[in-house]
Amino acid sequence: MTLRNVVIVGSGPAGYTSAIYLSRAGLKPLVVTGALTPGGQLVNTTEVENYPGFPDGILGPDLMDAMKAQAAKFGTEFVSADVESVAEVSADGNDGKPTYHLTLDTGEELDARAVIIATGSSYRKLGVPGEAEYSGHGVSYCATCDGFFFRNKPIVVVGGGDSAFEEALYLTRFGSSVTLIHRRNEFRASAIMVERARANEKLTLLTDTVVTAIHGEAPAAPAGGLKLALNKPAGGLSLGGNAIGGGLAVPAAAPAVGNVSSIDIRNTVTGETGTLETKAVFVAIGHTPATGFLGDLVDRDEDGYVLVDGASTRTSHPGVFAAGDCVDRVYRQAISAAGMGCRAALDAQEYLTA
Repeated sequence: MTLRNVVIVGSGPAGYTSAIYLSRAGLKPLVVTGALTPGGQLVNTTEVENYPGFPDGILGPDLMDAMKAQAAKFGTEFVSADVESVAEVSADGNDGKPTYHLTLDTGEELDARAVIIATGSSYRKLGVPGEAEYSGHGVSYCATCDGFFFRNKPIVVVGGGDSAFEEALYLTRFGSSVTLIHRRNEFRASAIMVERARANEKLTLLTDTVVTAIHGEAPAAPAGGLKLALNKPAGGLSLGGNAIGGGLAVPAAAPAVGNVSSIDIRNTVTGETGTLETKAVFVAIGHTPATGFLGDLVDRDEDGYVLVDGASTRTSHPGVFAAGDCVDRVYRQAISAAGMGCRAALDAQEYLTA
């Protein structure tokens, strides 16, 4: 079996940035992208307006495709699979340093001199009707990412911890009103955060309440009928899609979905139900880092986030590095994950050449 220099587990901004740096350094990394959603959480995001270099914004999937293409340009290899386990094996032939054996869900096995964990974390979901359908159309899991889109509109935040209160207070800068909904009458958030929320006249606290469904309005019809952007490439007419015999191309139809218009709510004490009009639902009930496959290989905190050494990306095990949202429980931004991916690549490069 070929002993690879570096295997990167995960394909979000942290993983792809690590791959770009390592491949440019001639270390020929391999990225295990994940089986279902290569590209991380951004592939489920519509417009990204806060990633530097794109003054007009960029679609999340397009940003991830560009990062992958940049890594591929310099020689990165990709495997579409999930890693089931990572284990240390004999250090023979690796300058006395540990070698790591990765088992994939496809049955394939990989050996590496170093491993970068960039598997990210997943948002905890409400699990109610309409949540998945309107994700990216009013349902969001990141106030910093999407708050700007809801200027002068009513906003709902669901959660009761510090993160939920931070998001609710932040969103008062944009929304006409913000309602924070929590299932109990006591909050996990710190007292100072609750006091700030109660002092903000734009913020309403709705306790003993749960969201039971999310509803949306019908999608708007295009004004003036169907409009097609015409290009004239060599060989025929193109309308922005894939060529159909003779050179005519028609774009695939976008899914017919409108935007969030209201939510159904239920009081957990009285059982009373009702409807609340809103244009956005920000879900802030926590994250789950995708680190279970690591077992006891590296130290993790009580919530599963990988622990690293100070500002570095070094874990408790030599040759294993971690970057992105599987480490970062505070910022959780694409740009900060990319920056940490850069650090992981440089840390791994130094480790391999020492």
